[in-house]
Amino acid sequence: MALVRLATARTLYGSPFRCLSSGSQLRRWPQIRAFSSTMSPPSTAVVYEHHGPPDSVTRLIELPPVEVKENDVCVKMLAAPINPSDINRIEGVYPVRPQVPAVGGYEGVGEVHSLGSAVKGLSPGDWVIPSPPSSGTWQTYFVKEQSVWHKINKDVPMEYASTITVNPLTALRMLEDFVNLNPGDAIVQNGATSIVGQCIIQLARIRGIHSINIIRDRIGSDEVKEKLKGLGADDVFTESQLEVKNVKGLLANLPEPALGFNCVGGNSATLVLKFLRQGGTMVTYGGMSKKPVTASTSSFIFKDLSLRGFWLQKWMSSDKAKECRNMIDYLLGLAQEGKLKYEMEMVPFSNFHAALDKALGKFGSQPKQVIKF
Repeated sequence: MALVRLATARTLYGSPFRCLSSGSQLRRWPQIRAFSSTMSPPSTAVVYEHHGPPDSVTRLIELPPVEVKENDVCVKMLAAPINPSDINRIEGVYPVRPQVPAVGGYEGVGEVHSLGSAVKGLSPGDWVIPSPPSSGTWQTYFVKEQSVWHKINKDVPMEYASTITVNPLTALRMLEDFVNLNPGDAIVQNGATSIVGQCIIQLARIRGIHSINIIRDRIGSDEVKEKLKGLGADDVFTESQLEVKNVKGLLANLPEPALGFNCVGGNSATLVLKFLRQGGTMVTYGGMSKKPVTASTSSFIFKDLSLRGFWLQKWMSSDKAKECRNMIDYLLGLAQEGKLKYEMEMVPFSNFHAALDKALGKFGSQPKQVIKF
């Protein structure tokens, strides 16, 4: 890894850092002063100076200690995922992103290391998550005001605590915010193998709601179908199976869905629309194919379909901190009970760039990459 310019570090962090460069001895900067009870430890972090391909612009560096002010909490990060939105922020294409240079990451879980003198209700050793999420979780020590941190149950598996906000909360809000669903109703979605998709299947099942799921054609699709049915999916179809005139004829005894979810776009979104009943709603929350959503004129005139969008960050910014935390506690409870699960791979922080390559899709479909500090 190339050495990040020292001048940039002074501009952003106020003092020099050391670059963790593979294959070379760590260079120590004598200007970093020893930390005391009012200072955090030095923090190893994933930093990018400018936007671009994440595997090219990210660097592992060591940041100097920072002051822990009276209302601050210094958290030793335990785990943080690599989400698609994290990648988009680094690329510079996400609508809201931190100014560069910046530390990557947006959600995660950590353990309270030290407290400012005015902090109440937290103790060293408590587990906390940033809620709403906060940019900068890809570092070993993270200092933020107490208001950022939400204390959680330490019995929750670490990987679920670190990933509970962005994807599971998206699934929960979309199931509850657009259509009044009752037990026995049905939903349809594409991208069913994504973490949001898996969470939708399980949360729908808990509510007695049927799920119809669309996956892309792939090697091993039968195995994927069985995994999703094991989570509670009622039906799983590949896109090629739906190349029929009347897709609703495949539903057997299931009702026509009132609500659909789209995170793919293109033809896959059109298939979701074909399943919806009269007056149904499709919610788009992603665009993995990078193809537009198109709908026929008849979908609006004769079926009166509605097309909506959902962005969790906008929802969380609308003064919903307490409501958000209550829902996170509910989801963490489900995870602790084994009622909400999804596939993840824990990766040591020292192997960050290997995990990043997997998250970028260089090795095909991979489990969610979660960095363990």
